[in-house]
Amino acid sequence: MVMTMDVHVRDLRYFVAVAEELHFTRAAELLYVSQPALSKQIRALEKQLGAPVFDRDRHGVRLTPAGEALLPHARRVLEAWQEGAAAVERARAAQRGTLAVGMSTSPGRGGLLPAIRSRFTAAHPHTTVRLRQVGWDDPTAGLADGTSDVAFVWLPLPDEGRYDWTVVAEEPRLVALPEDHPLARREEIAFADLLDEPFLALPETAGVLRDHWLALDHRAGRPARVGAEIAGTEETYEALVAGLGVCLVAEGNAPLITLGGVTTRPVRDLAPSRYVLAWRREDGDRPLVRGYARACREVRGVE
Repeated sequence: MVMTMDVHVRDLRYFVAVAEELHFTRAAELLYVSQPALSKQIRALEKQLGAPVFDRDRHGVRLTPAGEALLPHARRVLEAWQEGAAAVERARAAQRGTLAVGMSTSPGRGGLLPAIRSRFTAAHPHTTVRLRQVGWDDPTAGLADGTSDVAFVWLPLPDEGRYDWTVVAEEPRLVALPEDHPLARREEIAFADLLDEPFLALPETAGVLRDHWLALDHRAGRPARVGAEIAGTEETYEALVAGLGVCLVAEGNAPLITLGGVTTRPVRDLAPSRYVLAWRREDGDRPLVRGYARACREVRGVE
């Protein structure tokens, strides 16, 4: 329709945020805009559409029939725009000879990253390697939205069939807990003794990875008690010191949080964690992706 020709992606993003929150103030906070500015944009959108998309009264915010009709289309437009922007970023990276390497925590592990970079750069001297630190709310470290070409991530991955990977490290899961916690006196802890403890959990957007670090598959259907959500290393350490809960951690990441007041103990009856270098399956034949994966395997001695 002609009246909607000037609707911007921003307008649809604002609309979807309010539709999902059903609260203008919360949506404004998520969008990093002021509530009056958000309300103004929604009113402008409604004017262009010729119909209200929200009912607002003292009881709250609700979608109108027009809003309900618009929502799935708005989501598809935003998804298509994100895919388009990611495709442009990949094209720019290929043109510049840049490889974006995502990670949520530094791989560490005996200088693994510099060793991979050295081998990769020797084989691809004109390529720039760009490291990207990605929040824990994205378990794919930028692979899902196309902002990373390869990424150091933990398994399991959401929508695992989209990705291939090579294993970087297989490490036992330890439990991190305050030094004065009663269980800290033990040399080793059975997971059964942790079932009633409050756990620190990744954001819900981490999906199956959140479940993995809560060890839901070892709880025989018992839900985990979540003491707090964590989205970074410093946040995890502070939550542990504050006694908000315990958390599982890979052995190689234990030094990141065992600072003053926090310790780790081995946990019996838990499968190990797997840290991998992953990439999108359709990118497996890209020379830079293939070259970085080869350098990783060579450093690990598996090729």
